Amino acid sequence: MDTNVLYYGDNLEILRKYIPDESIDLIYLDPPFNSKATYNVLFKEPTGKPSQAQISAFEDTWHWGLEAERALQEIAASPIASAEVKEFMSVLPKLVGKRTDMAAYLTMMCIRLIELRRVLKDTGSIYLHCDPTASHYLKLLMDTIFGTANFRNEIIWYFTSGGGRPTRWFSKKHQILLYYTKSDDYYYYGLAVGDKRTTDEGTFGGYFRTDQDGRRYQEVRAAGRIYKYYVDEPKNPDDVWTVKNIPQRDLTERLPYPTQKPEALLERIIKANSRKKMIILDPFCGCGTALVVAHRLERKWIGIDITHLAISTMKWRLEEAFPGIEYKVIGEPKDLAGAVELANQNKYQFQWWAVSLIGGQPYGDKKKGADTGIDGYLYYMDEKDKIKKAIISVKGGGTSVKDIRDLGHVIDREKSDIGIFILLEKPTRPMIEEAAMKGFYHSPLGKDYPRIQIITIEEIFQGKSPDIPPWIAPITKPVPLKRVEGKTKRLL
Repeated sequence: MDTNVLYYGDNLEILRKYIPDESIDLIYLDPPFNSKATYNVLFKEPTGKPSQAQISAFEDTWHWGLEAERALQEIAASPIASAEVKEFMSVLPKLVGKRTDMAAYLTMMCIRLIELRRVLKDTGSIYLHCDPTASHYLKLLMDTIFGTANFRNEIIWYFTSGGGRPTRWFSKKHQILLYYTKSDDYYYYGLAVGDKRTTDEGTFGGYFRTDQDGRRYQEVRAAGRIYKYYVDEPKNPDDVWTVKNIPQRDLTERLPYPTQKPEALLERIIKANSRKKMIILDPFCGCGTALVVAHRLERKWIGIDITHLAISTMKWRLEEAFPGIEYKVIGEPKDLAGAVELANQNKYQFQWWAVSLIGGQPYGDKKKGADTGIDGYLYYMDEKDKIKKAIISVKGGGTSVKDIRDLGHVIDREKSDIGIFILLEKPTRPMIEEAAMKGFYHSPLGKDYPRIQIITIEEIFQGKSPDIPPWIAPITKPVPLKRVEGKTKRLL
């Protein structure tokens, strides 16, 4: 089994195809919480302002339909699902409302949790991150799949920021971690993340004393025994974790990813339930916080996500945090045949992937509203304090000279100086001639750039990139400008 690998695809299929039985030491999953919400990636403009482009990276459309019906049937016939799980799932959809969004959500989670139990070692642990939207249902599901005897904690992650200022209910400032193990013989070392004991006499109750070495300690009586606690030693943490959420203005950790969790939170989990070289799995890895922390702590890791936007974000983040890092990406097109296959499978994922290949930022909700002719932007700056954007259009097949004319109209409408047309097929001679007729953009830097540039996926694989002024990365952080091969770039 490969480790230090990112998988693009449905985690159910990936788990079944690539992850062997009892091979994982620790699982952390942070799935979508609310089946009525869209799981979006919200980018920011390079200026730092929120982008008007809202990307439906992974639409949480777990509504009741053929997929949920099929999953329910698979659970009933599964050779690895216990009789208790099958019985529970025959009743649960009726309890929450047959064919409701919540029933679909829990069914789709159940079939994945069954696979996660299969791949977890007998000594392994699993943390399911959730919120009150469905935590009570998920707790029942976890009890049934992993066993009530293997429930260890309901951990409250309390964050001091956020929550708003409601007037008709209490401010919501916590989320929940459901912590289970595969068996009673599991790895746990909570002292690795323990807090030092306080010297405040009112904290623990009882009196503090000093031993013969001059160390302060406290004696606590419980169950007929006397326990001795030194004030300067770590203590096993309790189940309420006060870990600050990432401030919006944090320029060291914050990414433009709405469900990002703080690294400090994942560090607690990974330190407590794994040692170096153990394998960490995150099947909904999003922007990759669990993977980054696992790598920093010298653990092996596996990440899975269903969107190319998430995979692109994780690749950038890993390479930014660990220059020279070696890892694999499985499921992402590596050649023209793979690109064609992705375009045939899902044209939206193909468009997002193609935009990311040239360092662009995907634009718009592809499944709602009229087609604007814009699939992404490539930001650049050739005048002081003036950020500009080249418009990207992507086509997976069936291109003609009309597409070039349409892109020309779009850049005129948007008052953009440059349009980039990415396509799978080789452009025809009329397409090339139509693009040339659009002329050049004369940059204040003194160089002319073709207003419409045609580039194929095959050319990008061969190392070709758009010819534009100094460009700015879509994930904006305050990194310095650097001179590379005669061009000034803001590096990813």
